[in-house]
Amino acid sequence: MTRRKAASGAKLDREQLLRAYRTMRTIRTFETRMGQEFEKGTIPGFTHLYSAQEAIATAVCMNLSDSDYIGSTHRGHGHSIAKGCDVKGMVAELMGKVTGICKGKGGSMHVADLSKGMLGANGIVGGSAPLCVGAGLSAKTRGTRGVAVSFIGDGGSNEGVVFESMNLAVVLKLPVLFMYENNGYGEATGFSYAVGSGDIAGRAGAFGMPAEKVDGTDFFAVYEAVQRAVARGRDGEGPSAIEAMTTRFGGHFVGDPQLYRAKGEIEQQRRDMDCITFFVDRVLKEKTVTRKALQDIDAEVDSLIEEAVEEALAAPYPGPEELFTDVYKTY
Repeated sequence: MTRRKAASGAKLDREQLLRAYRTMRTIRTFETRMGQEFEKGTIPGFTHLYSAQEAIATAVCMNLSDSDYIGSTHRGHGHSIAKGCDVKGMVAELMGKVTGICKGKGGSMHVADLSKGMLGANGIVGGSAPLCVGAGLSAKTRGTRGVAVSFIGDGGSNEGVVFESMNLAVVLKLPVLFMYENNGYGEATGFSYAVGSGDIAGRAGAFGMPAEKVDGTDFFAVYEAVQRAVARGRDGEGPSAIEAMTTRFGGHFVGDPQLYRAKGEIEQQRRDMDCITFFVDRVLKEKTVTRKALQDIDAEVDSLIEEAVEEALAAPYPGPEELFTDVYKTY
């Protein structure tokens, strides 16, 4: 296992950099507004926000196409947006409206869009790993050169099904990337306590696949690592694992009192571990994009989220007749 930071930086052109910024900014704005809507009571159930981890989802999915698959976690909004799911449809889905991308039946923890290769957010901890092994096996069998990425948290990294999935992926030499987002907490349990080895990437590497640890607040470091892993998968060289070290600005869920966090920890992390701030500082320093271009994106994203919320609030809920539809798939 090796730990890497971006060396010279991924060679992305202006349009790619602006795309990356738009995706990260959309995720951050979406999450901020969804947290507010949840507190207003317009979003039912539990909501787990992705704020602070935007660079990871964005860097991963910029290396993928619609024909590649991702499997998500309970904290899946950012993954969905990065994979190309319709933002307005996602807002409506979280609100349980019929215009949602799952007709209002999935909600926050079960957002999915197979047309975009998004296998779904998952309330089962570690549940995406076996799904992505299946998707990887399908890609290998059909010879599509596709890859599957399983997003897993540091808490999910301890699940037995994740270990089984990594082993099977190595045995069958499948095009799967096990993407570990280590934000320091599995719900309210610290990573340093719960992961016996203290090294998720090292443990994954012991299964017989390349594994590396990267700075998850550095978009470019994550992008380069994923680029290598995806290329290996497409070339038939088997699975890989990446552990991205990051944080989460909010609690496990909206409303979490976070009594397990040290005093001042969140404020310090917001100041020193904001992946969007790091990205902006770098591209402006390198003069690859202008501040005006970023500000234009900010305005467009703000408008998009506002429109999405207004339309979702005005949309109807599914009718009672929808209760028994989309339950079973008939082949």
